Amino acid sequence: MSIKGMMPEERPRERLLNRGAKALSDVELLALLLRTGHQGQDVLEFSRTLIQHFGSLGSLLHAPMHELMQQPGIGPARYAEIKAVIELAERHCLEEVQRQGVLCDPAATRKFLTSWLRHRTQEVFACLFLDTQNRIIAAREMFYGTIDCASVHPREIVRVCLQYNAAAIIVAHNHPSGVAEPSGADRQITDTLQRALRLVDVRLLDHMVIGGSQCISLAERGWMQPG
Repeated sequence: MSIKGMMPEERPRERLLNRGAKALSDVELLALLLRTGHQGQDVLEFSRTLIQHFGSLGSLLHAPMHELMQQPGIGPARYAEIKAVIELAERHCLEEVQRQGVLCDPAATRKFLTSWLRHRTQEVFACLFLDTQNRIIAAREMFYGTIDCASVHPREIVRVCLQYNAAAIIVAHNHPSGVAEPSGADRQITDTLQRALRLVDVRLLDHMVIGGSQCISLAERGWMQPG
C-alpha cells in the first residue's frame, strides 16, 4: 500500500511516534530515512524496490558507494545520510560494549562485532584495543580483502597497540560467504599475531570469526596458545 492510501494514524512516522520504532517494517524505517520517493514511486514503494534489489535491508545499508549510487534516486546526499545512520548505530553499540566492559559481558562484544562486520561484502580484519582492565580504548578496521597471512601485517597491529598503549586486543574478521567456521589460515594468523604481540607484552585475548549472524571464538575452541 502507498502512503496516500493509508489512514493518517497508520503512516510510518505516526506509528513510530505512537508505538515505537520496533512496530515498523524494514521498508517503513527506510522510508522515514529517505523521506521522498522517486520517478512516480512514493517513498514506501521506492524503499521496497531498493530492498528487493539488494536482497535485504542490511545488504542495502552496507553496499559499496558505487553500487548504491548506481540506483536511480540515490545521490551523494542520500548516500551520506544512509552511511551516517550506520555509523551512529555502530558507535552506539561500541559505547554499550565500553560501558559494560568486554570481559564482564562477552555477549555484548559478540553482538557489537557481528553488527559491525556481518554485512560486509569483502573481508574486513578489525581490532579492539584494550587497556589493562580489558576496557575498549578503540575499535579499528585494519585490513581489507582476502584475509590471509600475506594480507594481515602483525607489525602494523603492534604499531597501533603501542600508539594506544594497549595491554590486550581482540581481533575479528568476517566471512562474506556467511559461513563462520574458521579456516586453517585463520588459525595460522592467530598464532603469528600471538607471537608478535608477546614481544611487546600485549595479550591477544581472542580471534572471532563472523559469518552471517554466527560468531565463532577461537579461544573458546581451544585454538589459541596459552599465556
